[in-house]
Amino acid sequence: MPQMSRQLELPFEKRGEAPTVERSVEAASATKGSGHLGSAELMERVLSRPNLRAALKRVKSNRGSPGIDGMTVEELPAHLRAIWSGLRDQLLAGTYQPQAVKRQQIPKSGGGVRELGIPTVLDRFIQQALLQVLQPRFDPSFSSHSYGFRPRRSAHAAVKAARDYVQSGRRYVVDVDLEKFFDRVNHDVLMSRLARRIADRRVLGLIRRYLEAGVMANGVVVDRHEGTPQGGPLSPLLANVLLDEVDKELERRGHAFVRYADDCNVYVRSRRAGQRVMELLRRLFARLRLRVNETKSAVDLAWKRKILGYSFWTGPGRTIKLRVARKAIDALKDRIRRTTRRSGGRSVTQVVAELRKYLPGWSQYFALAETPGVLADLDKWVRHRLRALHLKQWKRGRTVFREMRSRGASVVVAAQVAANTRRWWKNAALYLHTTLTTRYFDELGVPRLRPVTSTLRTARCGPARRVVWEGPPV
Repeated sequence: MPQMSRQLELPFEKRGEAPTVERSVEAASATKGSGHLGSAELMERVLSRPNLRAALKRVKSNRGSPGIDGMTVEELPAHLRAIWSGLRDQLLAGTYQPQAVKRQQIPKSGGGVRELGIPTVLDRFIQQALLQVLQPRFDPSFSSHSYGFRPRRSAHAAVKAARDYVQSGRRYVVDVDLEKFFDRVNHDVLMSRLARRIADRRVLGLIRRYLEAGVMANGVVVDRHEGTPQGGPLSPLLANVLLDEVDKELERRGHAFVRYADDCNVYVRSRRAGQRVMELLRRLFARLRLRVNETKSAVDLAWKRKILGYSFWTGPGRTIKLRVARKAIDALKDRIRRTTRRSGGRSVTQVVAELRKYLPGWSQYFALAETPGVLADLDKWVRHRLRALHLKQWKRGRTVFREMRSRGASVVVAAQVAANTRRWWKNAALYLHTTLTTRYFDELGVPRLRPVTSTLRTARCGPARRVVWEGPPV
């Protein structure tokens, strides 16, 4: 049995072997960022045993859909065992040729589509190994105002920083949107920035070949001469490398700004200052051969624009608070309408299962919103749609009457609803809230957008005060 387990191990996963000094150094470099990018042995660091093990583990955990070859994440280890010796030689010699990426289109909430390029799982594994070596070396030199796709940074931190800028008196924002950024990245400009920091020509050549790998569309591979398609592990790092030049110039001029990937917001104290910054950004992006989307970019009051799905409002004492942007709420409602449509042919249990996949993530992302009333109204709206779905699925008046009576409705109310079985939305609002209660949907497992908090009521009993436990609202 032990002999069989050794056969199942990958070439870079051999056990029972003491690491040499060289491997220890490589492991430290891959995790802590020691060493420098100018090293000509960078590819050897990428192919070190600890780095490859970590890359394989990450690709497995990320899962993801297959690329153009149809290989799944589960099939990757067996494939690596079969080809690793030749693959390693190709990577060390600088002759490995990546496969084309699979085009996948995702609808955007404002119309149009976002194009993703899904690499094969083998190329995702190689890109992840590259990323783990390059990220710790590039990241310390990036601007502190850059929050996108970086370790220990998040969209929440970016939104909080923007709120602090507005609170400090910078009430105007230069909101810049780049036109199809990931599709318009110039390969020569990007490679020139990478070449300033990387001396290993094999690594530079491999990155260039990933940039130029074709796109499989309708069974035909289309050559790509610009852009870095979203979908591969390397794309976010390459975007930060390219835009770091803009960050450094804004820092040099003392501007207060937040950048998350290709979204850049600069906060200023007047509209005139904002117009000057906008002209500066146009010049900086033109130098990188990027184009500002004039229809989506503007200089405006901060609370009239959004940042990463949030917008601002002024609370008591002129305190700047966060709320969910109108566009994000509209996108949420569109998604829920599709999920809870009454012609879907699915049971309520199936619909709730879909809501449980989506709503908790949405709620967690917008946890910074300081508008509990808005979230409570959205929860009521979701329950309203589910009540209407119940009515539609009960169909006949006799079934409606029986179901409502079994849930405690009076004979009069049950008969009124049963007599108008087609008025799903109106009946759901008028009568069903007393039978299909909030507690019922909680027990069914419907997530809430507004966190459930137990309420405490303070009552006065003589000279002392006591706390009465009321439990969660129903």
